[in-house]
Amino acid sequence: MRKIFLAAALLAAAPLSASAAESMSYTYVEGGWTQQQISVPGSNPKLDGGYLRGSFAIADQVNVFGGYSTTSKTYHLEDSFGEYRIKNTIDQPELGIGYHMPMTDRLDFTADIAWMRINNEVKIEDNQYSDTSKFHTNAGRGSLGLRGKPSRSTEAWLKAGYIDGSDMDGVWIGTLGGQVSFNRNWGVVGEVQYYDDVTQYSVGVRASF
Repeated sequence: MRKIFLAAALLAAAPLSASAAESMSYTYVEGGWTQQQISVPGSNPKLDGGYLRGSFAIADQVNVFGGYSTTSKTYHLEDSFGEYRIKNTIDQPELGIGYHMPMTDRLDFTADIAWMRINNEVKIEDNQYSDTSKFHTNAGRGSLGLRGKPSRSTEAWLKAGYIDGSDMDGVWIGTLGGQVSFNRNWGVVGEVQYYDDVTQYSVGVRASF
């Protein structure tokens, strides 16, 4: 009799364990490499750097999130006066709140709004001279999308939104990303984001809780 009850308990627990393994977590921390490709007439500079972001579920269908990325590129130039360097650095902090609603067992509808800031710094220097110019833009972003699990160990998300800021015209933004999970907690993520003339690629490691 005890064996029958034990077998029944294990069978009852199995679907719950599988469901937990297949669910999508909105509490995580991730970080890694990122690159911004900027399309400008006559040049397509690529700025490399890193990023860190995280999300925390504060209710069944609500989460808060934040992130920070920094990228830079240094140009070594020479003219009739000698050699000099130009370093361009772009920092982007972001804070927001998101909402998700299950559409199926493996697909969520997502919506989020966020504040973001774009800090652009250009530093010119040689052996005797240095000058720094700084520009910044505060902007708001809103996005709608889908997040789902094609399989037990993979995720994918797609978002479309709009950004409008103090020193920029409103532009559309699109995001495509995915994750391959090693277990319940760890996975590798990749994402491509495009807005205006900027395409940003990110690859990192995510710890979900």
